[in-house]
Amino acid sequence: MRVILDCDPGIDDTLALIWLTAATQAGIHELECVTTTAGNVDADQCAKNAAWILSLCGLPIISLAAGVPAPLEVELTTTPETHGDTGLGYATAPERHVEHDWEALWIDAIERGTDDLHLIVTGPMTNLAFFAHAHPQHFARLKHITVMGGAVNYPGNTTPTAEWNFWVDPHAAADVFDMTPTPITLCSLGVTEKMLLEPERLEGVVAKLGASPIAQHLGDIVRFYFEFHEEVGEGYRAQIHDLLTVLIALDAVDVEHCLTTIAVETDSDLTRGTSVADLRDIWEREPNARLVTAADIDAAWESFDWACEIHARVVAGDTSLMELRHLKADD
Repeated sequence: MRVILDCDPGIDDTLALIWLTAATQAGIHELECVTTTAGNVDADQCAKNAAWILSLCGLPIISLAAGVPAPLEVELTTTPETHGDTGLGYATAPERHVEHDWEALWIDAIERGTDDLHLIVTGPMTNLAFFAHAHPQHFARLKHITVMGGAVNYPGNTTPTAEWNFWVDPHAAADVFDMTPTPITLCSLGVTEKMLLEPERLEGVVAKLGASPIAQHLGDIVRFYFEFHEEVGEGYRAQIHDLLTVLIALDAVDVEHCLTTIAVETDSDLTRGTSVADLRDIWEREPNARLVTAADIDAAWESFDWACEIHARVVAGDTSLMELRHLKADD
């Protein structure tokens, strides 16, 4: 599967990138491009972060661009208390030039075909909504969309009812669900909060990464996230929403799901960004979402361990991985 990752790195986005770059190195999937949206930090800083992570993971050649700099209608709110001032906890990505040709990257990917193209959004849906309005014919060709966001019949993590990504740009989320050409696979808090990274597992992850450059920085990136979760009463551990979302999107784990209709509140101060699922078909509308209700978390961590081992093998010069990539290219 070819992948467009639209993200806002972001600590949990970092782990998603580790997995996606490993899958690309192994010839299983192709990370075609990475675009960034304003969320955890501003879009340009997210792009600098993503570029650094891609470089540390051995794939600096992946096309990368920053997207829309602010939500569609509300002011941008970022979250330094959760992901740190730079978005990567106690780590800081080096300065670099940031490209902004994200629309061209998406259009090019779509024009090469959409049967095997998966758009995965792990930040606010600003870019996707903007693209839907600006390029409706290309948007209509998308067949595989997965989104991390929302809290469906579950407590929010930003307000009592709203999840962060939907709250940051509620109008974008609402527009995308109104306009989507295909049911969106929605990975909401009720599932993603179960993907818990604890210090002992982090030690194992770093060990499995071996001499990969990302191993040197992962502790500094994640430690901030541990501390944030402890401060808000969740314990010294971290919820890795975006990694699980990527694994679900690319069928790396088994899930339970239901087809439903999702709507997102935009106007109320009280319930801004709240996602509502019509689980009883009261609205009698065509389903616009494939709502994930459960996922195999143990299998998810096993898959991430595999990804870390792939990175270690790449750095060690494992020639069999090069052969796999050549076979994939020939296909």
